Amino acid sequence: MLKSIQQRDLNRNRWIKITMAVILGAIIISMVVTLVPGLMSGPGAGDSPDTIVSIGGQNLTVTEFQQEFDRATRNQPIAEMMRGVYSRQILEDLIFQRALIYEAGRLGISVTPEEESERIKEIVPAAWSGNTWLRDRYTTEVETQLGMTVEDFEKRLRDSMIEVKFRDLVTDGLAVTPADIEQEFRWRNEQVKIEYALIKPADLAASIHPSEDELSAWFAKNSAHYSIPEKRSARYALLDVARLRAATQVGDDALRAYYAAHRDEYKVENRVHPEHILFKTVGKTDAEVAEIRKKAEDVLKQARHGSNFEELAKKYSEDDGTKPKGGDLGWIVEGQTVPEFQQAAFSMPSGAVSDLVKTQYGFHIIKVLERETAHIRSFEEVRDSILQVALDQNVSNQVNNLSEQMASAIRQSNRQSLDDLAKKFHLELGETSPAAITEPAGQLGASSDLHQTLFQLRPGELSQPVQVDAGFALLAVKDILPAHQATFAEVHDRVLADYQREKSVELARTRAEDLAKRAQAGEDLGKAAKALDLTSKTSESFARGGAVPDLGTGKQIASAFRLAVGQASAPTLIAGNWVVFRVVARQAADPADFPKQKDAIEQQLLRTKQEAAFAAFRTALVDRLKKEGKLSINTEVVNRLTKSS
Repeated sequence: MLKSIQQRDLNRNRWIKITMAVILGAIIISMVVTLVPGLMSGPGAGDSPDTIVSIGGQNLTVTEFQQEFDRATRNQPIAEMMRGVYSRQILEDLIFQRALIYEAGRLGISVTPEEESERIKEIVPAAWSGNTWLRDRYTTEVETQLGMTVEDFEKRLRDSMIEVKFRDLVTDGLAVTPADIEQEFRWRNEQVKIEYALIKPADLAASIHPSEDELSAWFAKNSAHYSIPEKRSARYALLDVARLRAATQVGDDALRAYYAAHRDEYKVENRVHPEHILFKTVGKTDAEVAEIRKKAEDVLKQARHGSNFEELAKKYSEDDGTKPKGGDLGWIVEGQTVPEFQQAAFSMPSGAVSDLVKTQYGFHIIKVLERETAHIRSFEEVRDSILQVALDQNVSNQVNNLSEQMASAIRQSNRQSLDDLAKKFHLELGETSPAAITEPAGQLGASSDLHQTLFQLRPGELSQPVQVDAGFALLAVKDILPAHQATFAEVHDRVLADYQREKSVELARTRAEDLAKRAQAGEDLGKAAKALDLTSKTSESFARGGAVPDLGTGKQIASAFRLAVGQASAPTLIAGNWVVFRVVARQAADPADFPKQKDAIEQQLLRTKQEAAFAAFRTALVDRLKKEGKLSINTEVVNRLTKSS
C-alpha cells in the first residue's frame, strides 16, 4: 500500500512538472510581452457592467476591485492624477492572482490544512499558548493587528501560499554559473577616479543680461505663451472665529455641569507604568531557549544589583519598539497585555524588579516605575481641559447659529447691502486685491470653495457664507479684470526669467561642447575649464554602485568605466546639468575580496533570475489563458477604472 501511494504521488508530481515545463516553454516567447498591453486587449467579460474579468467562469467584479483598492491605499493618500497608475497595478495583481488560483486547481496544487496551520502559527504567534489554540485571541489579533476578518485573512494566506508553491516550481533548477559570479564581482568592484567640470544652466542664468530690445524681440516671438487670466477682487464681511473665541467666556458653573455630566470620561482604571527587557524565544529550539534563559538571568542579576535598568534595556532588549526608550511601555491598563505579563506587572510595587516572566514572546524582566489605583479625576485636575472643550462647543454653536442666520438672510435677498449685514451680525469688513482663480484671495486664503464662489458670482450679488481660513465670509464682487493676452510690460519679469532659462541651457551645452573638444584634443581639463570660467574637481574613487556627491551615481557616469586612463568624455547630461570628465585612475577588483562577496553575489544573482523567471511565467500564464478563452476582460470597464484624471 505504501509503495502504491508513493508511486501515485511520484506520478502526480512528475505530471505537474511536465505540465509546468510546457507552460514555461511559452516564457521565452513572452519575455518581451508585458501584462499591461494584454490587459487592454482580448474579448469582453460578458455583458455585466460590474464584471471586470472572468477567469474560468469566476468573475472579478468592480466591487471586489474597489475593496482591494481601498485596502491597498488605506494608509497612503493617492493623488488624483496617480489613481489610474495604482488602479492598473492593483488590477493586474488581482487578475494574476485569480489566474494562478485557476491554474492551481487545474494542476491539483493546493495548501493542506497542516501547512496553513503552521503558517498561521508563524504569523500570529499570540494565538497559541503552548500547543493550545486560543480562538478568541486569534480573531482579535487578526482583526486588530492585521485589519481584516479571519475569513479574508485565511483566504489571502492560502492564495499567497499557492503563489509560493508556483514560485518554487518555476524557479526550481535555476542556477548561477561561476562565470556569472566572477563577472558580477568585477563589475561591482571596479573603481575609477575622475576629474570633472559640472556646468549647471541655473548657475549661468544670472550672467545673461539681455537688452530691453532683445527681450522685447524674444517676447514677440513667444507672446502666445503669455496670457493674463481673469482676475477678481472682492469686498467681504468676515465672521472671524478667532475673534469670536477671544470674546467668549464660559462660567465655572457651566464647567462643573459639564464635569458632572461626563464624570465617566474622567475615570482612571488600575494602571501601571512599566519598563521591560525582552529576550525573544519565538521559533527557537529547546537548547536555544535554555541559553536565552541563562542570558536573561544574568541581566536580571545586573538589574537587581544596581545597574541602570534603562541602559540594560537599550543594550539587551529585543523589543525594537521600546528598546530605544529604555524599555518604557508607558501607562498600561488591565487587559492590555498578555496574562503572564499583566499578572506580574500589576502585582508589583513601584520601583520593584520582577523575576523572569515567560510569555509566548519570550522572557521579560519588568520594572514598575509608577502605579495608580482606579479613581475619578477631580474637577480641579481636569478643569483646564474641560474649559477648552466647553469653549470649543460654545464657539462652534455660535458660529453655526450665526452662519445659518447669515445664510437665511441671503436666501431672502442676495442683493442686500454688505455693510448693513456686517453691522447686523457684527462682521469684519475688508477687501481683497485682484487675484486669479489659482492665487490666494488676500487674508481669505485659497480654498477651492472660495475661488469657485467668487468666480461664479455676478456683480451686485452677495454670496452665501463661504468657509475660509479665518471663519465664514459673505462675498461681493468688487472688480473684474478680464483675461487677455499679456503685454510685455505686464509679464516683463516672467519673460526675463524664461529668456535667461532658455539661453542658460544653450550656454551650458555650448560650454560643455567647447570643454570636451579641448580636453579630447589633449589639453589639461583643469586649465581648459578655468579658461571657460568653469571649476574642475577630482572625485574620490567610486564603483558603479557608488556616487560622486555633487554629480550623480556610478550608473549615471557609466561611460567612465569604458574610458582609458587619461581619456576625456563627451558632454554628458545628468539631471539637466552638463558634465565633462577625464579618467584619472582605474582600479581593478581585488581578487582577495572575491571569497568574502561570492555567496552574497550568488544569492542576489539567483534572486534576480528567479524574479525574472516568475515575471515571465506570470505574463505567459495570463497570455495563454486569454488565448484559450479561459480569461475574458471587459475592456470598457478596465479603461474606466484605470483612467487617470
